[in-house]
Amino acid sequence: MKYTKQNFMMSVLGIIIYITDLIVDIWVSVRFFHEGQYVFSVLALSFMLFGTLVVQCFSYSWFKADLKKGGQESQHCFLLLHCLQGGIFTRYWFSLKRGYHAAFKYDSNTSNFVEEQIDLHKEVIDRVTDLSMLRLFETYLEGCPQLILQLYILLQHGQANFSQYAAIMISCCAISWSTVDYQVALRKSLPDKKLLNGLWPKVTYLFYKLFTLLSWMLSVVHLLFLNVKIALFLLLFLWLLGIIWAFKKNTQFCTSIGMEFLYRIVVGFILIFTFFNIKGQNTKCPMSCYYIVRVLGTLGILIVFWVCPLSIFNPDYFIPISITIVLTLLLGILFLTVYYGTFHPNRREETRCDETDGKPILRECRIRYFLME
Repeated sequence: MKYTKQNFMMSVLGIIIYITDLIVDIWVSVRFFHEGQYVFSVLALSFMLFGTLVVQCFSYSWFKADLKKGGQESQHCFLLLHCLQGGIFTRYWFSLKRGYHAAFKYDSNTSNFVEEQIDLHKEVIDRVTDLSMLRLFETYLEGCPQLILQLYILLQHGQANFSQYAAIMISCCAISWSTVDYQVALRKSLPDKKLLNGLWPKVTYLFYKLFTLLSWMLSVVHLLFLNVKIALFLLLFLWLLGIIWAFKKNTQFCTSIGMEFLYRIVVGFILIFTFFNIKGQNTKCPMSCYYIVRVLGTLGILIVFWVCPLSIFNPDYFIPISITIVLTLLLGILFLTVYYGTFHPNRREETRCDETDGKPILRECRIRYFLME
C-alpha cells in the first residue's frame, strides 16, 4: 500500500477542482443577485452553504476522533478553522504536505523503505481517503442540487450567460471526479479489497454514474416545469425513503448518536440521486429494485410531461431533452451492466463476498463503514 506520485497529482487536481467549483458557485450567486434574480441567488447560495456546513461538521468530528484515538486533546484551533469553513483546506494542506514527502522523498524500490516510511504512506492514504469521503458528501449535497438549478434556469430562459455554462461544466466535472476518486480511494485504503486498476474500469464506472445522474436530473427539471410543488414533494418523499432505508440497515459509521443521525440524513439525500451500498452487504437485489424504480419514474415523468399541455412548452428544447433523458438512462444502465459484469474487482471471486465482511479485516479505518460499491 503505497502513495504514489500519480496519487499526489490526483490530490492536487482535486483541490484545484474544489476551489474552482467554489469560486464559480459564488460567482453565479452574485451574478443572479445583480441581475435581480434574488430567488435563484438565494437558492444557489443556500445549496453551497448547506453542503459546506455538513462537510465541516463531519471533518471536525473526525479530527476530534483521530486526536482522541492518538491520546491527544482536541485543539480549539481546529474548531475555529472549521467554523470559518476552512476544514477542507486544512485537510488538503496536511495531505499535500505529507503526501509530497511520501511520493517524492521516499523510494519504495530501495532498502530505505522501512516501517516508518510504510506508516507515512498509510497515514497519507488515510488522510486522502477522508478527503474523498468529504468531497463525496459535498458533491451530492451541493453539486447535484446546483446542477439541477442551473439546468432549470437554462431551459427556462432558453439562453444562459458564461457563468451559468461554467457552473454546469464545473458541477459535472466535480461530480465525475469526486465519484471516481472516492471509488479509487475506497479500495486503496482497505488492504483486503482489490484495487480498481486500469483505465477502462474507471471510465466505465464514471460513465455509469454520470449518465444515470444526468438522466435523473433532467427528468427532475422536466417535473419542475410541470409543477414545482409536485417535484419538491417527490424529492422529499425519496429523501424520506432513503433515510428510512439507512435506519433500517442500522448504519454504524459515526461514534456519536448525533453524528450518526446526521450521517443517515445525508445518506438519504445521496440516495435521491444515485445508488450506494450503505452497509457493505450484497446489493444485487436492492440495486436492481433501485434502478427499476428509477426507470419507471423517469418514464412516468416523460409520459406526464407529454400528456399535459404546457404554455411554456418549446419543442425546440424539450424534444431533444426528452431524447437525451432516454439515451443517457439507457447508456447509464448499459455501463452499469458492463462495470459489474466485467470490470468490478470482485467479479472473479469464487464466493459472493460482502464488501465489508467478505474477507478478514486487516485494519480498522473510517471508510470501512462508509458508502461502498
